[in-house]
This record gives sequence, C-alpha cells and structure tokens, in this order.
Amino acid sequence: MIKYFLNIGVLLTSSAASAQFIVSVEWQKSWNARDTIYYNPDRKLEWEDFRGAPVSNSVAAAITESGFGYRMTMKSVNGKTNVNITVLCYFNKRNSWVKPGMNSDYALTHEQHHFDITYINACLFIQKLKAAHFTSNNYEALADQIHDECYEALGKMQDDYDGQTMNGRLPKVQLSWNKKIDKELSSLITN
Repeated sequence: MIKYFLNIGVLLTSSAASAQFIVSVEWQKSWNARDTIYYNPDRKLEWEDFRGAPVSNSVAAAITESGFGYRMTMKSVNGKTNVNITVLCYFNKRNSWVKPGMNSDYALTHEQHHFDITYINACLFIQKLKAAHFTSNNYEALADQIHDECYEALGKMQDDYDGQTMNGRLPKVQLSWNKKIDKELSSLITN
C-alpha cells in the first residue's frame, strides 16, 4: 500500500521574456536529506528505511510513502532564457512503516515495487517533459499540466497494484505484477 504526496517547488530567478528559450530536464539523484531516499535502481529498500509509526488499525502490513515532483529554475541573460527542470523521485522514511512481525522478504518486495511504480511514472513525466513544446508563455502551466497527468497515472497504477494483489496477499497475482514491474524497469532509458 502506498501514500503519496505532490511535491512541487518553483523558483524563478528572472523574467521569461526572451528571444531564445531553452528548457533542459534532469534527475535529482541525490540530496542531503536524512529522512528521504532518492530513487536509485542499484539501491533497494530495506526494512530499516521504514521508520514511521505503524497504524495498528490499517489493513496494510506496511506503507511506502513515495512520490515525485520537480523544481524549476530560470535564468535569463542577454536575450537567452534557460529553464532547468529537475525531477525528484523519493521515498519518505518518516512516513513509511511496517507492523511488527510483518517484515518478511515477500512484503519488502511488495513495498519496493510501490517505489518502483513511482519511479516508472516519474520517468514517464520526464519523457513527456522532454517531448513538450515549451515557450516563454506556457512553460510553467505546461509543466504543471504534465505533472498532474503523470501523477494521476501514478495513482491509478498504485491503486491497480494494491487492488489486484489485495495488498500483496494474492501470491500468483503478486508474481505477475513483479514480472510486469521488473520488465518496465529494465526497459527504461534515463539519463
């Protein structure tokens, strides 16, 4: 099961009126944050990462709180405007939890795949950003619109995952999802 939050910050350093307008998109792969893990395909979640207090009346054995967002910076010099969009895909340690005695390898795989699903949709966000036709008049609204679309797709995929696997309680369906997610992860091409 997953809980996710929208995380958007926009920082403008000058005005967007310019003759040349360039947008670049990149990953924020790390940051100095003790309670946050930024997605890295080589770093899998561990039960020690789940530091939140379990919700005893929840039907879930564990909760993964993950999400993606972006920061936007703009710099305009001599008629050239550069907009940099930095995308973050994160896991929140403080708000992710596991109930006592429920920390099996099987359950950890289910939770890891929640984080993987977040990454898959963050990659979709990046792909759509890179394909977008940004202008000085639309870049903020278009980035927000693309983010909202991709976040909606994330929510649907997370709901489908938990709904179809019954929060991981249907091993055959879980195995099918494991294969699907692993296949999507292996096909992703990111910079």
